[in-house]
Amino acid sequence: MCNSWRRPSVSAGAADYRSMRCTHAAACSALATLLLLCSAATATALTDSPGGVQARVQVHPVVASLDVPRTATAGRPPRVTLRIDEPGVAVVAVQVAVTALASHRVVLTANAGWVRTGRTIAVAWPAKAALAAGGYELSVSAHDRRGDGLLRGAHSSGVASLTVTAPAPAAVKAPAPVTTPPSTSAPPMEAGVPSVAETMADGAVFPVAGPHNFGGPENVFGAPRNGYAHQGQDILTAEGTPVLAPLAGSILTTSYQEGGAGYYAVEQTAIGFDFMFAHCQAASLAVGTGAVVTAGEQLCRAGQTGDATAPHLDFEMWVGGWQAAGGRPINPLPYLEAWEG
Repeated sequence: MCNSWRRPSVSAGAADYRSMRCTHAAACSALATLLLLCSAATATALTDSPGGVQARVQVHPVVASLDVPRTATAGRPPRVTLRIDEPGVAVVAVQVAVTALASHRVVLTANAGWVRTGRTIAVAWPAKAALAAGGYELSVSAHDRRGDGLLRGAHSSGVASLTVTAPAPAAVKAPAPVTTPPSTSAPPMEAGVPSVAETMADGAVFPVAGPHNFGGPENVFGAPRNGYAHQGQDILTAEGTPVLAPLAGSILTTSYQEGGAGYYAVEQTAIGFDFMFAHCQAASLAVGTGAVVTAGEQLCRAGQTGDATAPHLDFEMWVGGWQAAGGRPINPLPYLEAWEG
């Protein structure tokens, strides 16, 4: 009887090898699943648990609209409007700068102060601001109370170009034909309305003590409003600019009108006018009902309380009594222009 050795079959070895590979793959898959579950648990703990750390979603002010004309005539800067948006933020500080492309220097700035987000405002240029002929770049800067600055992008850069052209030469007028003077004289000034000269003789002063301008067509006397006409002349100026009494008189009333004049004061003068000063800065009224004031005395500070989209003084002039039976407002602009000089 003899002993014999027999080689294992090839098929049996391959089966064992395949079994080992399957076992290894299953172990790796289980380990990967465990790691994913641990990562998810950690992320949940960081974001949802009371001790977790949540990243602050940072927001920035954005220029939602910027309306600048392509061209303007040399002299007074053109009308520019803009709107700043920032979710969850009520006001932002806004400044507009004009840079000359030839020198790359800022030649004009307008500080709008703190303005409401989501509302279109007109830029209040300084009173004596002027632009010479040339190319300019207008840029808006803004920041919120956290110090987060303007977010600039392809569709909200806050930058616009402006080309200022020289005024056309004045045409030479032909000599006016000689005519016979009319037989009737011009009608006299309306009775009961003091003239500009009378107010100047009475020591009238301009009611805003700082840089200002008269805005555009929507700021003048008689401009259309929602269901009525504007009864005064807007004087655009920086927030906090002192508002003065143009003439001596006494204070008829001071009050607050939400959605309208905001904080306001009304003065009665001895010359025959009643003046109304609207949209005063909150807590800035320096006079009360019955107070006697002199020309140039501070009444309040310019603000944007009530229905206002930018800091300004809404100045009204009344004859026959403010809001009285038979009383009515008149256009203050001729008087303001005379007092301005």
